[in-house]
Amino acid sequence: MKVIITADHAGMTIRNEVKNLLDEMGIDYVDTGCDCQSSVDYPDYALPAAERVASGEFDRGIFICGTGIGMSISANKVKGIRCALVHDVYTAKLTRQHNDSNVLAMGERVIGPGLAREIAKSWLESEFDGGRHANRIGKISTYEDK
Repeated sequence: MKVIITADHAGMTIRNEVKNLLDEMGIDYVDTGCDCQSSVDYPDYALPAAERVASGEFDRGIFICGTGIGMSISANKVKGIRCALVHDVYTAKLTRQHNDSNVLAMGERVIGPGLAREIAKSWLESEFDGGRHANRIGKISTYEDK
């Protein structure tokens, strides 16, 4: 699995925790997040990273900002992206199993670094169940193609 991780100025602490987790799990990743404390615009980070997931260059993406909302809205504008904003372990698992999410968004101002690691681990370890869920994902893809 190859992961792209990105964050704006408000997601740097959790981004570093998730990078440590990826290292521990032996997952190959590229970090395209900012390295500054001054305010930056989250679409400038989310959109290019989402395009790289959609193109198949990366299997999954983890995007972090203050609330996760801006990153998730931006990412979901890219065709082929199913970005889920997650703040608990249960929905992290289910968004992979039922929705085949390929991007995880989290908010550093909403959750702490320990929970962010648990969420990311659950999301990374979960697989798409397929079956009846594949039909639903297919309907989304069909709509995107209109």
